[in-house]
Amino acid sequence: MRKLLITAGVALLLGAAPPPGVVRVRLDTSAGPITLALDARRAPVTTANFLAYVDDGRFDGTIFYRAARSKRVAGQGFVQGGIQTNIHRALPPIPLERTDRTGIRHLDATVSMARGQFDASATGNFVLTVGPTSWMDARGAQSGYAAFGRVVGGMDAVERILGQPTCCGTGPMRGQMLVKPVWIVRAVRLDGRPKPSGRPKVWLILERARRG
Repeated sequence: MRKLLITAGVALLLGAAPPPGVVRVRLDTSAGPITLALDARRAPVTTANFLAYVDDGRFDGTIFYRAARSKRVAGQGFVQGGIQTNIHRALPPIPLERTDRTGIRHLDATVSMARGQFDASATGNFVLTVGPTSWMDARGAQSGYAAFGRVVGGMDAVERILGQPTCCGTGPMRGQMLVKPVWIVRAVRLDGRPKPSGRPKVWLILERARRG
């Protein structure tokens, strides 16, 4: 699977047009660039939400803050980043697109939306997997998480983030918070026209006010 993903990623990074329904996004991070290929055909709601954050600049200046390493398989797990609890960057929560309906499974190098206790609670936080995380898939009464694309470039950066020292945190995040967060300097759409949400950029207004 990793070999197939690398082959597809190389083709896309070399300038090949993405398949219909696929939109690429590049995350410029302090650990290196990461390129995502989002599946707008099978997960249209989740992809549109993520792209709105990209097109609005809501991910710019945020961080990867969590590295959850597998206790069973060395070198596997997932990293989590985004707006954390910053309500000033948040867009309204979206409905959950279950994996048993979209057919997008949590395999190696999957991009998926983080969410809270309720199914329709995902906003602007996401995870990138290293190795399969099938427990995130929907199964019966277990709703799972909304997978909506793949990492097609920069998995070395994702793995570096996963391997960084962690501490602190509470509940399911206990011991998983990055000691030194990794900055998401900028998120850029690589395909199609930007479609900003048109909602106020409150966090920018507050930042300008603080700078005086």
